[in-house]
Amino acid sequence: MALKAQQHLVKSRELQRKLYRTAKLCRERRFHALFDRIYRPDVLLRAWEEVRTNGGAPGIDNVSIEDIESSDVKAYLEELATVLRENRYHPQPVKRVYIPKPDGRKRPLGIPTVRDRIIQQACRIVIEPIFEATFEDCSYGFRPKRGAQQALREVKESLVRGWYVIDADIVGFFDNIKHDVLMSLLQRRISDKRTLKLIRLWLEAGIIENGQFAPTTCGTPQGGVISPLLANIYLHVLDRYWHLHGANLGKLVRYADDFVIVCRSRSQASEAMEKVKTLLGKLQLSLHPEKTKIVKMDEGGFDFLGFHFHKCVSRRSGKLVPLAWPSVKAMKRIRSSIKERMGSRWLRIDVREIIPSLNRIIMGWRNYFCAFNGTRQLQSLDSYVFLRMRYFYYRKLGNRGRCKRALFERWLEKCKVEHFFHAGKLKVA
Repeated sequence: MALKAQQHLVKSRELQRKLYRTAKLCRERRFHALFDRIYRPDVLLRAWEEVRTNGGAPGIDNVSIEDIESSDVKAYLEELATVLRENRYHPQPVKRVYIPKPDGRKRPLGIPTVRDRIIQQACRIVIEPIFEATFEDCSYGFRPKRGAQQALREVKESLVRGWYVIDADIVGFFDNIKHDVLMSLLQRRISDKRTLKLIRLWLEAGIIENGQFAPTTCGTPQGGVISPLLANIYLHVLDRYWHLHGANLGKLVRYADDFVIVCRSRSQASEAMEKVKTLLGKLQLSLHPEKTKIVKMDEGGFDFLGFHFHKCVSRRSGKLVPLAWPSVKAMKRIRSSIKERMGSRWLRIDVREIIPSLNRIIMGWRNYFCAFNGTRQLQSLDSYVFLRMRYFYYRKLGNRGRCKRALFERWLEKCKVEHFFHAGKLKVA
C-alpha cells in the first residue's frame, strides 16, 4: 500500500510539473481540460494523504478523518471520483467556529467537511502550478518551497538601505473578497467551465453558525483548504502591478494578506501609499485607517509575522542597522500558552505527562524566533518558565509551606531542568 501511494505521488507531481512548464511558457494561455484531472486516482489519493496529515476537526456532518481511516479508504475515494465524474457533487455548508486573538477579539474560521477538504485539496493540486508559474517573487505565504523565514530575511535585507516602511493592514481581507472579481481572475488562466463551477460552489456554499444557515455572498472561509491559493490569486494583481509600476518606489514583501513596502524616503513612501490605496480600491478592498501607517525606522519600528523590526545603533560599528526580535504580541502569546499548560486543571497530573506538550510549544517557538536578534527575549522566557514551574509545584504541594523550597530544589535536581528556550528542552529524568 505504501509503495502504491508513493507511485501515485510521483504521478501527481509529474502532472504538476507538466502544468507548470506549460503555464510558464505562455503567461496568456488558458487551460480547458482540468476537471477530469481532479478526480484522477493518484490526485485524490495524494489529496487524502495531505488532508489526513494536516488533521483538523470534522465539519457539519461530524465525519472525522479517523472515521474514514477506519473504513475502506480506497472505496471512499472511488466514490468521490464517481460523484465528481457524474456531476453529482455539491459541497456542504462550512461550520463557523471562533478562535481567540491576542487582543481579546475572536477570529472566525470555517471548517469544511473532510469530504469537501479532500476535493478542495485535489483541485488545489491541479490548478496551483498554473498560477505558481506567474506569481511574483515578492509573495511568500502558502506557496511551495516558500515561507515566513524567507519573507523576514527579505524585509531585513531591504531595511539596510530603506528608512521608511508602509506597515499595511487590509480591512477584513478574507471576508471581503468579491466573488465576481475572483472568478474573473481565475478565468484569466482557466477556461474549464466545470472547474470554475466547482470553485464557485465552494464560495457560495454558505455557513452554519449556532445551527443557523447563512448564505455567503462574498469572502472565502479562513480554514478552507483552497482559500490560501484563492487569496494569493486575488492579491497577485497587487504583486504584478508593483513589479511593473511600483518597484522604483520601494520593495514589496507580502505574506498572504500581510504586506510591507520598504522605501528609501518619505516622499516615496507617501506616493507608494496612494498607489496601493488606488489599486486595492479597484479590488474593492481598503486599508485600515488606524493600523496602516508609514514608519520611520530610526524613530519607531513595525511588527511583521511575529517579529518587531527596528533600526538600532550597532555596538560594533556605531551605525544604525536593522534588527528584529519577537514582538510584544508574540511574547504575550507564548506566555499565555505556557501558563495554560501549567494551570490549575493540571495540578493532579504527573509532571512527566505535562513536560512533553510543553516541550513542543517551547521548541516550535524557539525554532521560529531564534533566527534573528531575540537573545534577550529567549532569556526572559527561560526565567518565565522557571517561575511558572516553581509556582505550579508550590500549589501542587499544598500547605507543606516550610518544605516547599527544599522539595522544589530536590525536584529540579531530579528532573535535570535546563534553560528551556535558550539552551534546550525541558527534561525529566
